[in-house]
Amino acid sequence: MKRSESPQPVTMLEALIPIAGLVFLVSLSFYLFGDGGANGPNQVALVVATMLAVFVGWRRGHSLASLGEAANASVSSGIGAILILFAVGALIGTWALSGTIVAMVYYGLKLLNPDYFYVTAAGICAVISFAIGTSWTVVGTIGIGLMGIAHSMGLSPAITAGAVISGAYFGDKSSPLSDTANLAAAAAGVDLYQHVRETLLTSLVAIVITLAVFYLLRRPGAFDASAEVAAMQSAFYISPVLFLPLILVVVLTLFRLPPFTTIFLGALAGGVVAVFVEPARVLAFAAAREGVPIPIAMLKGVWLALGSGYRSTTGNPVLDTLLTRGGMDSMLNTIWLIITALAFGGVVEKCGAIERLIAPVVNWARSGGALVGSLVLATIATNIVTADQFIAVVLPARMFRNAFAARGYAPIVLSRSVGDSATTTGALIPWNSCGAFMAVTLGVPTLSYAPYAVFCVVSPLLTVAIAYAGIRMPRVPPAQAGTSTAGGPPAPVHEDAKQN
Repeated sequence: MKRSESPQPVTMLEALIPIAGLVFLVSLSFYLFGDGGANGPNQVALVVATMLAVFVGWRRGHSLASLGEAANASVSSGIGAILILFAVGALIGTWALSGTIVAMVYYGLKLLNPDYFYVTAAGICAVISFAIGTSWTVVGTIGIGLMGIAHSMGLSPAITAGAVISGAYFGDKSSPLSDTANLAAAAAGVDLYQHVRETLLTSLVAIVITLAVFYLLRRPGAFDASAEVAAMQSAFYISPVLFLPLILVVVLTLFRLPPFTTIFLGALAGGVVAVFVEPARVLAFAAAREGVPIPIAMLKGVWLALGSGYRSTTGNPVLDTLLTRGGMDSMLNTIWLIITALAFGGVVEKCGAIERLIAPVVNWARSGGALVGSLVLATIATNIVTADQFIAVVLPARMFRNAFAARGYAPIVLSRSVGDSATTTGALIPWNSCGAFMAVTLGVPTLSYAPYAVFCVVSPLLTVAIAYAGIRMPRVPPAQAGTSTAGGPPAPVHEDAKQN
């Protein structure tokens, strides 16, 4: 249906309608379905909220075609995340089949002290994520093993997931190899390494607070892992060779291969290791009909693990629970959630609802603390509404840069504040692509692990606190600040800055 009139700006009430509708419907979904809301009800809520946004946009003069194109463009921007989800599902399936997950748990039980497991998990993930610059790869590989170790030790899955995510986002926010660090620096017009130095200061404080919290959450007491270790030894061939798929993923990440390519090659490597190390298990899992050549039957077993995941039948309930998982099809509910959330975000952004809601906040903020606090709230709101971490970095930075320049704050304050908030808060929102990925990969609902994702919670609070305290708030003459931040489109994004 074509509209002859030019689109008009939405009113504040109209901007609130789809967002309030989404909040109400998702809250109702959680009340009625609990954690099962992610298996369909939340997606329905997002579709209904999208229709509300379409109605608002149509009423203000946007054609249905243009609103549909906005939804399509937004969903297209999430194809990279969707492909990564498929790759992670495949990786979990073949790593369970080959024994790579079992090996990670086996050696973890031998080496890690359960009294300090949460601290250790966060620390390991922080170091690795800083080295490779991506939270998703860390969670999809090391995180899976740590969740398995916690399960075998009888530790809290929610706290463990919070520790893994906290450590993973330390590097995602602070590493010069991170896509979001590149994007935040580019959006604010700041040199990448200047941005990294500045965010690393707040990140170090936040990770120290995080480790202290997990130390306090430790569960002292004796733990005997002999039964679990014996069960693994009897069911699997345990050898360091099982770490080859993990090593491959780390090496390819260091060489900056795209995340999907890296993770899917890691999944294929898991299948190859399974064929050579556990051929009998692969054949049994394939359950090929009689007369099928052994190589073809093995191919079927690996293929099944990639597509449908592995189903463990060792007879040990702990092992079977740990290993019955994975496959591309295990990610379908999450992918549906991401698609509907991105469609909603695309339509809402096309209507101008986000800008309408944020503009009064920008004009209201006068002090440095209020300005940074408003920016942090804007990034969180954008993460909630658009379900896209990258939009939450770029859009608020674009909207607030004139305000920061007019008040004489150096662009680095803008880039640091965006990095401290937009990067970390997406993992706390169930329908955001980050939150959905973390939940399905670690097997813990977003709202269950969110209170324990300490780093993600502390980082935005810390950046607001130091702004109100006047710490690390460099000033420059307004004209100079405006040179790199005022007017025009966002600065060009560094190469690879929009890879997950």
